[in-house]
Amino acid sequence: MTYIKPKFRHPELPKNDLGYVKSDYEGAISTLCAGCGHDSISAAIVQSCFELSIEPHRLAKLSGIGCSSKTPTYFLSNSHGFNSVHGRMPSIATGANMANRDLIYLGVSGDGDSASIGMGQFVHAIRKNVNMVYIVMNNGCYGLTKGQNSATTDLGGFSKAGGLNHYPAIDLVSLAIEMGATFVGRSFSGDKNQLVPMIKAAIAHQGFALLDVVSPCVTFNNKAESTKSYDYVRAHLEATSTIDYVPEKEEITVSYEAGMSALVEMHDGSVIQLHKLAPNWDPRDRFSAVRRLQKAQANGEVLTGLLYIDPESKDMHELEQTVDVPLNSLREAELCPGSSVLERVNAEFR
Repeated sequence: MTYIKPKFRHPELPKNDLGYVKSDYEGAISTLCAGCGHDSISAAIVQSCFELSIEPHRLAKLSGIGCSSKTPTYFLSNSHGFNSVHGRMPSIATGANMANRDLIYLGVSGDGDSASIGMGQFVHAIRKNVNMVYIVMNNGCYGLTKGQNSATTDLGGFSKAGGLNHYPAIDLVSLAIEMGATFVGRSFSGDKNQLVPMIKAAIAHQGFALLDVVSPCVTFNNKAESTKSYDYVRAHLEATSTIDYVPEKEEITVSYEAGMSALVEMHDGSVIQLHKLAPNWDPRDRFSAVRRLQKAQANGEVLTGLLYIDPESKDMHELEQTVDVPLNSLREAELCPGSSVLERVNAEFR
């Protein structure tokens, strides 16, 4: 068996607007367990960036520790990357974003990395509205360390290494909405048709975009009764809507019945097109999203789709009123304008 990808490509492979083929957005061959949902999410990221014609050097991928945090090795090998320590990815992303606002920041984490050791970092990235896509590959266990219970393990669930779980699970999407996240969605690693347009929409969003993706661990947590298993999700999946992402350059059309569709325009002129399936739900209404989530939880459903979005959100740079160019491009004359300017600034605080 070889772990080297062939370099030969068929000359007729489809190309995007930059002239790249999809394999240009791939990475090394995955060493995760066969059937791991994380590999499907990696493939969805590759597909999304290919379809958006993103220049690889304009994207920075960041991660912490865990099976999920290994995945940046498996996609976008020509992009920037930083693998931080356990639970500390959000602060690295915040600092990098502050230094260079021109990059697209894609953070990959897991339920242990975000809901346990990294919880403090996770919520502060939300409240600061860091302009980034934050993907949680949620399998409800610590897959890298033999399947112990995580903070998203079901109450009463039983794992091979963690035993019976006596504690209620943390629902990251509910938490994110309560904390003021401006883009919140949930998907399933086995639903590529939903996941790809959601990733594309999250990239276009100006602010913190959380995607909580249920990603079954085939080795330690794929029991039929687990809400993070393939069987359970397929049997209890309830979508808020079918979703399509329409870039600004494409013609925007509506083919749904009146009253059953919603168009959400983004900062860059692109549009999220939603065909609403869930009754009494508006993705721009925070209270509607919370009520729909609570109803789904009471019914044992796994609610997926775009749950909440604030199209008018202001990201960290706008809130902090930083300069329009990356901070790392400023020169000495701009950073040290002289004593007279410093005196005028100090006078404003007297």
